[in-house]
Amino acid sequence: MNIKRLIIAVALGAMLGLVCIIGAQIRTGFTNGSIFLFAFFYNRVLMGTVFGLFERPKTIQIAIIRGAVIGMMVSFAFFATTGFDDVVGFLAGIIYGVIIESVLFRVIKS
Repeated sequence: MNIKRLIIAVALGAMLGLVCIIGAQIRTGFTNGSIFLFAFFYNRVLMGTVFGLFERPKTIQIAIIRGAVIGMMVSFAFFATTGFDDVVGFLAGIIYGVIIESVLFRVIKS
């Protein structure tokens, strides 16, 4: 396991989690409770952790596809708990998966 990859992936997940919290609050007029926001943040940290545990893909194309698929799978867990109500958050998770995996591909060379 590449510890550097894991640390960077978790940090990226946490940063994107903060972006998600801000976006969710703006979209709902700051009506989300702290448990909802923590769950959103935790989902993104979990996403980063999952990516950090994988080996580096061989090509950027594989990284992008894997980012979208794993991003979708991890985000679906949170999406389901919202009663399939937060479509924007779900779609953002797919994009964030691509972002995390793409950044890791470029930063971690081994």
